[in-house]
This record gives sequence, C-alpha cells and structure tokens, in this order.
Amino acid sequence: MSPSRTQAERDAVTVEIMFALVSGAFVGASGFGVLGSAVLWGPVPASWRGPWLAVSSALGGVLFCVQVVRVLRRLPGRPGAGPSPGDVVWIQPSQPGRTNPDS
Repeated sequence: MSPSRTQAERDAVTVEIMFALVSGAFVGASGFGVLGSAVLWGPVPASWRGPWLAVSSALGGVLFCVQVVRVLRRLPGRPGAGPSPGDVVWIQPSQPGRTNPDS
C-alpha cells in the first residue's frame, strides 16, 4: 500500500495535468490553423478542401497528444523521474549563508 499524497502534491499534479491539456490544445489548434489556413486563403482546389481539412485535423490531434505526453512525462513524483538531461541542478550549500560547500 502506497502512502497517500498531501494536498499540495495533489494540487501540483492537478495543475500539471491542466497545463498539459491547455498547452496541448494550443499546440494542436496552432498546427491545425497553420495547415488548414491554406484552405481559407490559398489557391486550393475545391476537391482538395475535404481531404486537406481532414489531414489538418489529424495533424492537430497528433500534436495535441504529443504535447500532453511530453508535459506529463516530466511530471515530478513519478517513480524513476529524476532531472532531465537538460535540467539545471542547483547544489545547496552545506551551511546557511555560505556560498561554497567547502567554506
């Protein structure tokens, strides 16, 4: 049986999930808008409009899923989730007020 999470941890997870969904919706809508805008303002033949919008919406859906997975994979508290290779790790000094661990 796993220990229960604190309210702060549950709130942090909720915020991360909402951020993943909102940023995923933005990225997906942007991808759809970029590709789908050719139908509105470009010289696309009428026979291509349906398939073009279908591909645009598929791209938007894929981008949404990729963004949500990407954000949730970096969620803190996951088993085995340490700092990512690009993350900056700050080393805490050993004594308060000191700037160097050896001082």
